[in-house]
Amino acid sequence: MEIPEKPRLGIVGGGSWATAIAKILTETNDHINWFMRNIDTIKAFRALSHNPRYLCGVEFDLSKITFTDDINKLIGMCDVIIFAIPSAFLKNVTANITVSLQEKIVVSAIKGLIPNDNLIIGEFFNHYFKVPLEQIVVISGPCHAEEIALERLSYLTFASNDLKVARRVAQTFDCHYVKTSILDDIYGTEYAAVLKNVIAIAAGICHGLRYGDNFQAVLISNAIQEIERFVAAVHPIHRDIKSSAYLGDLLVTAYSQFSRNRTFGTMIGKGYSVKSAQMEMLMIAEGYFAVKGIKEINEHYNVHMPITNAVYNILYERISPTMEIRLLTEELR
Repeated sequence: MEIPEKPRLGIVGGGSWATAIAKILTETNDHINWFMRNIDTIKAFRALSHNPRYLCGVEFDLSKITFTDDINKLIGMCDVIIFAIPSAFLKNVTANITVSLQEKIVVSAIKGLIPNDNLIIGEFFNHYFKVPLEQIVVISGPCHAEEIALERLSYLTFASNDLKVARRVAQTFDCHYVKTSILDDIYGTEYAAVLKNVIAIAAGICHGLRYGDNFQAVLISNAIQEIERFVAAVHPIHRDIKSSAYLGDLLVTAYSQFSRNRTFGTMIGKGYSVKSAQMEMLMIAEGYFAVKGIKEINEHYNVHMPITNAVYNILYERISPTMEIRLLTEELR
């Protein structure tokens, strides 16, 4: 599919990652369109010149942004549409779409599964909106929104079945603090992104239980092997699991102070219930929903996934984190 030299860009979402993406795109492009569901958030943004809830230190040139709370209007104004909302909310947001997405480039900046459907985001848009897989691009890290806000050097990977499409979308993100690369592995990239959130919860639980750096190193070493086994079973193509789109994304999410999944896990390890941890956090921990989906998907593949199983048992079976992690330590090498 041909993309215009200066494609019309749209963002769906009002959270920290959507805001970080908007920061990049308003610096590298003349104009963007931005959908948010909450009209009051849009009004506050216009009054303050920044997102009133997330990354408040990032100031925007409002002349470069057209806001709308009408998702169909946004789709009509854009060639490339970037979805950056929690996966748990995607079906609800897209339920209002009445226009076709089949001639659009759909970009997923979402790192999660559709709850109950157990679909990765590319599959969701292909299945429900008939968007050809060649027109779907997946953005992967390693990258945190908070470091984008600080303009710290970051790397983004763009995956698509059509490398020309991936490259064209990547070019719209190139700036002095973002380096981009492309891959043709949308399945492996998406599933690895889903699983790294699950692993980050495990790392947080272990941190909350006062396991140290020595054990964390063993945990993550085993985790990348677990991810490799799973993505090889689900989509068996040649991939270098050690590249930054896979291993790098896992490392930053498992270790970073900015990782909401690690933070969520740490609270669980310290004794919070799932509900109380969710209520205290201001942002969604994608790994909570993802671990249930991965567990169900793996009933078909039967991949050995001791870390994923441990997180599932703690979050959904309410097994004691102390007991479950002690059992996990006997599995790891």
